This record gives sequence, C-alpha cells and structure tokens, in this order.
Amino acid sequence: MTEFLDENNACGQNLLNIVSVGNSIIAEILRLKDYVPSIYRLEAKEDKSKYGEIILDFSYFKIAEEHEKKIEQSPDLTELDDEVRTQLPLITRFYLAFQSIHHYASELKQYIDELNSGYYIQQTLETVLQEEEGRQLLCESLYLFGVILLLLDFHITGDVRERLLIAYYRYSGGDATPSGDESNIHDVCLLLRSTGYVHPWQAARILSVGGKQAVTAAEKLVVPRYPEAYFSRFRFDENFVELVVARLRCDDIYNQLTIYPHPAHRSTALSTQAAMLYVCLYFCPKVMHSQGSQMREIVDKFFCDNWCLSVYMGITVNLVDAWQDFKAAKSAIGNIISPTGIKTLCQQQKELLGKALQKTQDICREGVLDDGFVLEHANKIILLMRQSNVLLRWFCLHTSKEVFVFSHNATQAGQVHNLVLQELQFDRNCLYNLMLNCSRMELSVRELLMEIQGSKGDRWLKSKEEAILRLKELSEAFSGSRPLTKIEQNSQLQQWFGEVAGRLQKLELSRAQKSGRMIIQVMQALDEVQEYHNLHANMLVKQQLQDIRDMLNRMAQLINLKEDIEIHIQMITDFSYAWHLLQRDFTPMMQEHIKRQPQAVIGIRAVFLKLASTLEVPLMRINQARSEDLASVSNYYSTELANFLRRVLQIVPETMFSILARIINLLTNVIKEFPTKVEKDKLKEYAQFEERAKVAQLTNSIAVFTKGILMMKTTLVGVIELDPKQLLEDGIRKELVNHLANAYNLGLIFTPEKGKTPVQLLQQKLQVLAKTIEGYRRSFEYIEDYLRVQGLRILLEETQRIINYNVEKECNAFLKNKVQEWQSVHQSQIIPIPNFAPLQGDPSNSNNFIGRLAHEILRCTEPRQTIFLDLKNTWYEKKAPHPEILAGSGFFGMMREAIAPAGMVGLERLYAHMLADQLKRYLERLQRNLTSDRMWVDALASLTKELEARDFPPPEVAKQPLKYYQAYTQRWLKVWPTLLDWVLALGQKQLLRQQIAGELSFSSKCDAKLLENTADNLNRALLLELSLSKDLCNEQGVGLLTELQDIFLYTGNFEPLEQVFITTKNTHNVSLFLFLFTIAHLGRLQHSKNTDCLLPKTAKDVIDCVPFIVGLLTILQQFHRNVKMLYISYLSQYVVTLSEAQLMDKEILGPEVVTALHFLQAFIHTARLPLNVLEQRIPNILLSEFEYLSK
Repeated sequence: MTEFLDENNACGQNLLNIVSVGNSIIAEILRLKDYVPSIYRLEAKEDKSKYGEIILDFSYFKIAEEHEKKIEQSPDLTELDDEVRTQLPLITRFYLAFQSIHHYASELKQYIDELNSGYYIQQTLETVLQEEEGRQLLCESLYLFGVILLLLDFHITGDVRERLLIAYYRYSGGDATPSGDESNIHDVCLLLRSTGYVHPWQAARILSVGGKQAVTAAEKLVVPRYPEAYFSRFRFDENFVELVVARLRCDDIYNQLTIYPHPAHRSTALSTQAAMLYVCLYFCPKVMHSQGSQMREIVDKFFCDNWCLSVYMGITVNLVDAWQDFKAAKSAIGNIISPTGIKTLCQQQKELLGKALQKTQDICREGVLDDGFVLEHANKIILLMRQSNVLLRWFCLHTSKEVFVFSHNATQAGQVHNLVLQELQFDRNCLYNLMLNCSRMELSVRELLMEIQGSKGDRWLKSKEEAILRLKELSEAFSGSRPLTKIEQNSQLQQWFGEVAGRLQKLELSRAQKSGRMIIQVMQALDEVQEYHNLHANMLVKQQLQDIRDMLNRMAQLINLKEDIEIHIQMITDFSYAWHLLQRDFTPMMQEHIKRQPQAVIGIRAVFLKLASTLEVPLMRINQARSEDLASVSNYYSTELANFLRRVLQIVPETMFSILARIINLLTNVIKEFPTKVEKDKLKEYAQFEERAKVAQLTNSIAVFTKGILMMKTTLVGVIELDPKQLLEDGIRKELVNHLANAYNLGLIFTPEKGKTPVQLLQQKLQVLAKTIEGYRRSFEYIEDYLRVQGLRILLEETQRIINYNVEKECNAFLKNKVQEWQSVHQSQIIPIPNFAPLQGDPSNSNNFIGRLAHEILRCTEPRQTIFLDLKNTWYEKKAPHPEILAGSGFFGMMREAIAPAGMVGLERLYAHMLADQLKRYLERLQRNLTSDRMWVDALASLTKELEARDFPPPEVAKQPLKYYQAYTQRWLKVWPTLLDWVLALGQKQLLRQQIAGELSFSSKCDAKLLENTADNLNRALLLELSLSKDLCNEQGVGLLTELQDIFLYTGNFEPLEQVFITTKNTHNVSLFLFLFTIAHLGRLQHSKNTDCLLPKTAKDVIDCVPFIVGLLTILQQFHRNVKMLYISYLSQYVVTLSEAQLMDKEILGPEVVTALHFLQAFIHTARLPLNVLEQRIPNILLSEFEYLSK
C-alpha cells in the first residue's frame, strides 16, 4: 500500500502531485471569488453606462479591430481604458487560475495516456486501480476536475469569466504569461466560456419581478444539458472514466464500512465516495440517461435513505433537482422519494433524534465526563458519537435548502423538501442543541483521550504497583503477622496472593495481548478465591479485593484503549458538509443564544473546533505531496473559519453598543458634569441618583458580556490562533467603525432647509456631529475598564482609519492609477470599513462624506459671492451690508471637534489633490498655447522685445502707457474669464489649506505641546541639514522624511503656498502672460482704508483680491524662483512707467499706480519675500510718495 506513494515511484508521485494541484486550484478559486472587480460584473446601472463599451465578453472577438479603433478615436474611452488597465495585476492572477484549470486537465490526460502507453514500468491503468492509494488518487483526480468546474461556475459566473479573459487578452497581448511561458488562452477560453448558469441569489432576484416577466425570466434561467455539456468540453479517455465510475460504484475505496459497522449507517459511511461518484457520473452521462439498472444499483447502495449530499466542503446538491434532466437517474431516485417512503423515514429519524438529544444532554452534564468515565465507557461513547453525527448529517442536509441549485424553477425538489419538514414537524432548535451537545462531547472526549494517551504508561504503571501493593498486604494479613487485622492465618492464601503479586510484577504494557489475558485470568481467579474461601464475610478483605479488581480493570481499559481511536473519532465526526449551512442557517441562532446567555460562547467554540477538524479534507493530499501550497491553502481555510467565528461573536459588541447607546445618551444629555466647586444646596441636583443607578445597571450588563466572551479559551482554528481578548477588541473595533462611519455619513449630508443659509446649515451639522463624537469619547472613557480594552486609543485609531480610507477613495477621482479596495492599507478584512453609495442628485458628485464636506466648504467660501479679509481671517458677503459669513478661527475649531485632526489632515490632502489635478490640466494647456499658438507666441515675443529694450519706454509709450498695455491685454479678452475662474479656485483652496494648517498648529500647541515642539525642532534641524549637505537625499533619508511628513501635517507644521505639485518647463512667457493677466484685472480693484486691503469696485464683480493673489502665487510656485521674480519685475516696471507718465502730467500718483503698489505689497507679504525686493525695482521716491498717500 505504501509502495505506490514511495518517493522513488514516479507513477505514484506524479498522480499525487496532480491531485495536490487540484486541491490548490479549488482554494485559489475560493480565494479569488471575493476579489472580482465590481466593474466586471456590470450589475449596477452606473457601471453598465460607464464601462459597458470597454469591458466586453467573447463577442469582442468578432469586432476586435473596430472596437480598438473606437477606443483610440475617443479620448474619453482611451482614458477609461487606461483606468481599467491599472487592474492588470489582479486580472493576471485570475487568468493564471483559469489557465491552471486547463493545465490540470491536460496533465491528467497526459498521465492517463502515459499509463496506457506503458511509460511507467509494470504499471497500467488496471494495476494502479488495484493499489489502494492508486485507486483513491485516480478517482480523486477525475472528481476534483469536476468539482473545479462546478465551483468555478458557481462562484465566478460565465459572463464574468469571459470579461476577465478578454481583459487579460487585450491588456497583456495574450501571447505569454507573466512567467514567460507561451499562453494557451484560446484553449482556456474554449474550456471556460459561459455556460449560461445563474447563481441562486441572482436567479432569486430575477424571479422576484413577478407577473409575465417572471415566467419569461424563468425560461431564460433554464440551461439545457447542464452540466453535461460543460463537462464534455474536455474529453478524457473513455476507458479511464468508466473504470473510475465502476470502482466508485462497486468498491469501498476508503474502507469506511469498518468504521460504520451498523447497516443503517452505510449511506453515511459511503457519503464521501457517493459525492465523488455523483460528480464523475457527469463525465459519462449515458449511464444517467439510459442505464437504469446501474442507476438503481447506485441509488440503492449510496442513496437508499438520503437524496442530498455535500459535493465539496459544504457545497450541497439535491439529487431530485440535479438529476431532473437525466431519465434513468430521475427514475431511480424517484423510488426513494415517494411520499410513503419519506413519511416512514422521517418518523424513524424523528424518534432517533429525540433519543440522541437526551443521551447527549445527559453525558454533557457538568461532572459526568472525566477520564474514568471515558476509559470505562469508551465504546459506548464512540457508538453515541457515531449515531449522533449520522443524525446530524441527515438533518442538516435534508432540512436545509441546497447550496448549488441546478434548476431554479424546479417544483419537485421543493415539494420533497416541504414534505420532509412537515413530517418531521421540524424545530431547528432541536438540531442546534444536538450540534452543540455533539461538539461539546467530542471536544471533551478528545481532550481527555489526549491527556490519557499522553500519560498512559504512567497511569498503567501506577495502577499495577497499587494492585501489587494491595496483594502483598493481603498476603501479609493471611500470614497472621498483623495482630490488629483480626484475620485468621491461612498459609495457602498467603502463598497464593504472593504468587499472584509476582505474576503481576512481570506484566508489561508493550506486550498488550499477553498482559491483557493475564489480567483477565487474575480477575477471574480473585472472584473464585473470594467465593470459595468465603472471603466476602470479612469486610476489610472484601474491600481490599474490590480495590485490586478496580486497579486491574483500569489496567485492562488502558490496554484496550487503541492509539487509532482519535483517528476514528475524527472520521466519525466529519463536519465538512456544514461549511456553508452553518453560515447560512445557524448564524442567527448562535447569535441569539449568545445574546441570551453570554456563557454560550464555550459551546459555540466547540462547534467551531469541530468544523476546524474538517480542514484536513482539502489539505491531506497537499501535505502528502509536500507541496509549497500547503501554507497558503491552510491559511485560506483557517482565515475563512476565523472570520466566520468573528461574525458569530460580533453579536456581543453589537449588543454592547446598543447598551452603550443608552449610556451615551445618559452621559451626554442627562447626567451633568461635576464642576470643580459645587454649592451645598446644588449637591443633590448634581448627584442624580436614579440616572447614575441606571448607568451602573447598564454598565453591569456590558461587563457580563465581556466576561462571557473572555471565558472562551485561546483557540487554534486551523493554523490561526484566536485570543478571546483580541476577538473582543476586534469586535468592538468593527462595531465602532460601523457606528462612526454611519455617523459621519448621515451627519454630513447637506440638504437645503428653509430659513437657513448654507453656512448656518454647515455649522449646525458640524455641531451635531461634534456632540455625537464627544458622546462616544465620554462613554468609551467611562466604559473601557469594564471592557478590558483601551477605549480612547481604539476610538482615535479607528476614527483616523475611517477618514483616511474615505479620503483615499475621494482622491481616486484625481488619480490615474486608482487605489483598489483590496489594495488599500486602511481597509481590513477583519474590521472592514463600510462603503456607502454616493448620494443621488449630489451636485458635487462626491464619493463619500469627506468629499461632500470639502465641496460644501468651497460652496460657502466661493470667491464670486464672498470677500476674504486677511487681517480678520474671515469671509464676508460681497453684497451690502457685507455680513460676516464664516469666521476662520471659530469655524475650523468647530470642524476639528467634529472630524478630529485626522479629518482636518484628510481635508487638506483632498484639497491638495484637487489643486494638483487643476494645475496639471490648466498649466499643460497654458504652456501648450504659450509655445504652439502663433498669435500668443508672436504677441509675447514682440512685447518681450519692447519691454526689455534699453530705451523703454519710447516717447509714444511714455505719454500714454495705459493705452500701450491695454493694446496687449485686450488680445486675450476671451481667455481672461476662464483664467480668472481658475486662479480664484486655486487661491480659494490654498486659503482653506492655510486655515487648516493654522488650526492644526494652534490645537497641537494647546493639546500636544511636547509633540509640537519636538516636531518643530526636528523640522528645523532637517532643513538645516538639507541646506548644508545632501546626506538626507539617499533612500534612508527620503524614508525618514516621508515618515515625518504625517507628524508635520498633524501638528500644522507646513506651508501650503510653498508646495510644488507638478513639474513644469520654465519659460519667461509664463511670467509675462501672468503679468498681462494681472494688470488686466487690477482696474477692477480699489483700496479700502477701512479694511486696509484691495476690494472689488462693485459687489457684482466676481474678483476677490486675496484668493486672486494666492492663486497667482500657487501657479508661480510650480516654476523656478526666477519666474516669480521676473513677474514682480514686470509689475514693478509697469508701476514705474505709469507713475512717470502721471507725475509728468498731473504731478500726483493716479489710482492705477496706487492700486498696483497695494497689490505688489500684498503679493510680497503673502509670498513672504523681503521688502527690498520692491526697493530694488521701484525708486524710493515713488515708494515714499505711495506711503504718504496711503496714510
């Protein structure tokens, strides 16, 4: 038996490797099913309309050239195609999984051909089937390919597969795989093209329409010859398939009937083999179509009392549904599901369930199961386990709807299911209790058996020595040497007991058979001696003999305890069939049980350990083949099971938070905070005894739940160890994330209300949100000791994670290579951040709450309607009487309380992405026009030549300089409005970033003074180091600066106006063009002595000076410093030229020069440049005159 899998046996090793790969492929399909990009499903209307022209199925092959031309000719489609292309690494992984399926089938076919051709010496198909391991592996190889096809069609439907394959074909070229091998994508496409099968939940959604449409939809759901036609896409040797089916039909290939000796348990014993036979029959459908005798034999042997089976790890099918289109199979199973037969069977199972439930309850009582009980009743316990698990399997499979549905409009399967439930008068609570009892019993017995097996030698030796000691005592007692025993001297008994003690001395545990016979003989001899010599008359001797018999009996029990008993228990207690059913049907029951009795987690832990023991099924062959996939496959199944346990136990944090909500309400709205000093008369008012008693009662409820979950021991689920304390913390984090995300999502929806301005509504929303967040903070601070977690740390970390995740999603709109859900460092499978659908009718088209808030602030501070006064740090309305709209210091402080510093940093990052996107789009267009447009180039070249001439201004310009400059500015009259909107938008966002930086800096100085000082000093030291040397420009230095960037952002230690967003080509035309743009708009501004700043001349004018200057500075910052200085030089030259003309004419500076000088002063101040920049370019006499006029 072992020779076939010997390392030197190539035939056996190759077959084992093929089967191992099959199990790995199944795990990869199950893993990838959760990572299918949503756009490839095209279920949402938005996805269909947006990506429908890019993502195609196999219809692409007919229109490939036309489709590619269409994309190339459309800039929008090209951009969309590039966006979809960024998912190529994930699509490649899907393709490799699909390709491995075809490789698996090809390698199996090649192996069969090699067997038939005599490639393996002394091995043929028949000889391999004669070997026990060979027979098992050959059957498993064909069965696994069928399972792969079924699971792939179930989890990744045909239309999605086709779109993924076409995407890979288009974006990778389709000629080679990432490893460099030649691709067989055409063969893969032929094998995995759509079958037309529809997943049950999709079918239910289609059929829920009702009326005539439902009838039409039901007809479309019918897939002819499924899965017969699907399986026939890859042809195996017919003889191989027939031999495999014959072996599965006739033999007990896994020798399970020895473990299930009772004839009533035969179908359970052969259940694994029955599932394999069911799948393999699809490879030779003629048996199911026409060979009625064989199908009757199969049904009588494997399905005499069941018609539902688990195909692989809980994927259940109903044979009444699956064999509906196969004449012989349908006829054979029809004999089993007759109403009379079902009634009789259900009556028997119902009676057995009641008995098994009572027996398991009795044995699971506290104090019943101990090592002595297990040793004494080991066989009975195994018998009870076997009977209970047989019942558990039958009830789970036949009282639950099947997972894999073949015919979505089948009525017979539904009628049979309803008849079973009716006859059983089924109560799922009984089944749940049986499952709990079985799991607890099995866990306790396994732990006890493990302990007994570990100390078996010591226990046996101790019992032997104790028995020998008692025998020697009896021998001494009958010698008469003990006067106080009152036993008459009897030399014969003295000698006999001494001889028996000598015989027991020679017993050895290693010689179990001989020692067992000797123990039985001694026990019989002791009974005879007691009877013959009337020794029971003496109570002391009788008790001594009874103790000896107990010791000998314990020794016999230890000998009878076989080492393979734990393997038998594992086989008997197989629970793999419930992998899906538990999650679908029993999760609410388990959660309700925990809600009623928090201590129930102990029993539920046993259920999960029972389920974890089934992980051996997919891992056994991978482990035997010593495959590298063992770690990844075991980790996948263990992770799935651990996540399921977390979902079940999530009811504890959910219940806690429902209680916590009441505590939050009491602490926030009812109970008053004690002031530092309280007057004696008001002490009772602040005491609030009843309210505080209510809080204490609710707190106790939370503590009970905490205690309940912490009673669960550390549990090893597969290869993952689960700590109950960590489970509790993860659950609290998950529930907190749901509540916080929901609070942010609902709290930041800005629907217009009558009688309230947008700013008032915004401030109201922020105040309410701040109050909600403060409630969570106070309650967590109060409750964290009772939860045994660091509540405030959790609150801070999860708030930061939620906001960073939503900022990342909102910034995706500005990125070419978008961060996918599975790539996000902020998203987690264990503690997922919920996604909310974008609001319908939202004018900002924001993806989530952070985008809505950012756009609402932009709307409230729109430069077209507001004026920003730098000195007061406040926005005012342009229309008289200019009421205050938004005070920067108060508003941003309120916003920090609502969305925390993490939210402020998130807003700053979002605005930075908006700025980068706008700068990239507009500057590219601007630079292209400055270098390519003939009118622009000629006009600017002419102006440059004139302005830089030594004799500028010539006499004709000196007389009327304004007319000269206007002749140039009027050439771009159509361009200025668009450019002004862009500059104001840039300035507005930069102003908001400055306000955010100021608020973060102020709050960090107040709340985190040490951190702020340390960060500031470190920042200064790093800047000094960078100015002196380039040591920090290496990889390590860049990593350090990147890590410190977050700290600097949170402490407000950054200057938005100094940030460079994009790389540009330096050209003096930029400074000249922006100079013309500036002087074209200076005439719309005037200086106000009341505010000491430039204001628009009319309230209807869209311009606002501060964002105008900040926007210009932001543009200039993207170029070399010389461009900015050249811009200042042009403006200074403009001032000097105008002032000379005005002084010669009127001997006084005109309003144009005064406005320009005020603008230059504001520009220099905002840019943080020294005043000597102006003094170097403008004569002191002009500056002095300007200062005099400004007073």
